[in-house]
Amino acid sequence: MAPGCTLVLMLMTVAPSRTGAAPVPSPLGALPGARGCHMAQFKSLSPQELQAFKRAKDAFEESLLQKDWDCSSRLFPRTRDLRQLQVWERPVALEAELALTLNVLEATANSSLDHILDQPLHTLHHIHSKLQACVPAQPTAGPRPRGRLHHWLHRLQEAPKKSRDCLEASVMFNLFRLLTQDLKCVASGDQCV
Repeated sequence: MAPGCTLVLMLMTVAPSRTGAAPVPSPLGALPGARGCHMAQFKSLSPQELQAFKRAKDAFEESLLQKDWDCSSRLFPRTRDLRQLQVWERPVALEAELALTLNVLEATANSSLDHILDQPLHTLHHIHSKLQACVPAQPTAGPRPRGRLHHWLHRLQEAPKKSRDCLEASVMFNLFRLLTQDLKCVASGDQCV
């Protein structure tokens, strides 16, 4: 289990000791709905995985040269940094970013880039499945994300309203940041400062 996930979950819940004298942290398995957050393996991807993503990005950039497109706004601003969020918010933001990336790349995979996107999509699905164990279930009622996290999630929810070409470009140009910075930060837990 990633140290950051354990720490966050231990801080969020305390169970009384048998004597009732002092609270002790509950183990991860004692938390309702906890399935285990194992992200440390993603602190760095293998060179082969990164090369597959580079090939996909290069092929996409080549296809852009054949299109007449113009995108004025950035979906992923350069000033955005997961370290600006609280440790427990980071997996939530990354999961939303990854879900959007998967949706866009899967739609793109049905085009001329399908053979080049096979390995990257497989890797992203694997990361996404592991990341979902780190994201608390969203209650149907109660407090909603606020502040910076709310702003980021709202921006990602609005993204599909952009033109398809601009959305694809935003996702592809953000891909290495997602893999080398955002994913590494979430995998590092509270050590990402």
